Amino acid sequence: MTQGKTQFGYQRHTDQDRVAANAAEYPVVVVGAGPVGLSLAIDLAQRGQPVVLLDDADRIGEGSRAICFSKRSLEFWDRLGVGDRMVEKGVVWSVGKIFHGASQLYQFNLLPEDGHKRPAFINLQQFYAEAYLVDRVRELPAIDLRWRNKVVALESRNDGVALTIETPEGAYRIRASFVIACDGARSSLRKMVGAEFSGQVFEDQFLIADVKMTAAFPTERWFWFDPPFHAGRSALLHKQPDDVWRIDLQLHPDADPAHERKPENVRPRIARMLGHDKFEFEWISLYKFQCRRMDKFIHGRVIFAGDAAHQVSPFGARGANSGLEDAENLSWKLDRVLRGTSLESLLESYHIERSAAADENIRESTRSTDFMAPSSRQEARLRQAVLALANETEFGKRMVNGGRLSVPSVYDTPLSTPDGDAWRGGPRPGASMPDAPIAGRNGNPQFLTEAFIGAGTGFTLLEFGSGAAVDVPDGVSTIRIGGDDGFADAGLVAKRYDAEPATAYLLRPDGYVAARFRHPTRPLLEAALARATGFN
Repeated sequence: MTQGKTQFGYQRHTDQDRVAANAAEYPVVVVGAGPVGLSLAIDLAQRGQPVVLLDDADRIGEGSRAICFSKRSLEFWDRLGVGDRMVEKGVVWSVGKIFHGASQLYQFNLLPEDGHKRPAFINLQQFYAEAYLVDRVRELPAIDLRWRNKVVALESRNDGVALTIETPEGAYRIRASFVIACDGARSSLRKMVGAEFSGQVFEDQFLIADVKMTAAFPTERWFWFDPPFHAGRSALLHKQPDDVWRIDLQLHPDADPAHERKPENVRPRIARMLGHDKFEFEWISLYKFQCRRMDKFIHGRVIFAGDAAHQVSPFGARGANSGLEDAENLSWKLDRVLRGTSLESLLESYHIERSAAADENIRESTRSTDFMAPSSRQEARLRQAVLALANETEFGKRMVNGGRLSVPSVYDTPLSTPDGDAWRGGPRPGASMPDAPIAGRNGNPQFLTEAFIGAGTGFTLLEFGSGAAVDVPDGVSTIRIGGDDGFADAGLVAKRYDAEPATAYLLRPDGYVAARFRHPTRPLLEAALARATGFN
């Protein structure tokens, strides 16, 4: 794929022939066909909801932009039917190395244990991810993807939203029960509802260069403090598919962006880093850190997700991955509200859970930024002291912050049922389900996350034991570990879930733990299900 060349033609829709008073009505309109909007639309469509997906452009975005996608994101994409394509094309990695000057301080492994279907991370240019998601959208007739359809006005009503949409052939109107704004950091919908970001913008600038070259570097994340090729600043190196390498270089806050992004000025910097100039540029860009979010993610029937709702620095891969967590969190709740199986108040839990996750990501991102780009003499002295300690002590290594990598959020949420039993481990209510290998009666190996997909799109009870099956509430699927009719524990499931005979976990549709019990009963499960669906 050549960056920025995947282009889609504008097509006139019959909605444009309607008069405004007779505008077409839809349950959901998603605005923004980036990774978050595309994934959210696919998830809703797979749940049976028709979706109109609008984008003001007509092409896949240029440049690699987001490149690091986490294990959690890959498991979500598995549920959407695109995980295999992402991993097959992506560069798999789990090891990172931190350098100070020319010396390695330490290295880490984000997934040191076996028994997971997906790796800790893949590196994949965002334009590939978007292209695969668009291909999946085309397979789903429930999604109506309209390119070069720009929302220019929004009118909120008690029962929905009226949108005015500009096209190459003029404007038209549609109505929606809910509008999901996934239109990025410069969200026009955010301005239309009168909302702003609050938070911090950092002055330090970073240069991004995607360079194509043949290199023998391992597929690891390398981060330097004060490297010999870029004295006094920091640098980052990542491998991407197609022999493309992502390089981030910290610049002076006062550096002139127009001057710094010129290829003839970037080339000497990269040549010093690599020790040669046998490379070609794929993409060059500059950015500043921003750690900000909206105060409220829900404004009437307009709901914000991804960069439209929150922004963090790119170090730590928290931007795109947190946006994808927004999508999987929102889709099942919105589906239930549209079906009338939950009250609209269930959507408030989306704001509660994901705004707390945004705060966590902003907090970690801000700490990383403060360490990587000290804004005061005192912060610079502290960093030098920590880096010196890291050469000699383990606790010093733990204090070094080269960008804490994205991990799944753990929700403190009213949808979770507090533990009533004693536990030595396992995922607590509000945590995401860990994967593990299992085997069916025929001996075929698979993974727990695959069994979760096979259980359907609703709530699932993960039960352990060889006795009688638990009497589950209506509409709840089961995954049984043990017994003649269950999956066999391949040695890690019980350990990772601290499971004893009769242990059971109630899993939400997004794979998060709603409740867990040592000895579940039908009344206990019904109460936990009611709480998890907003009826507590």
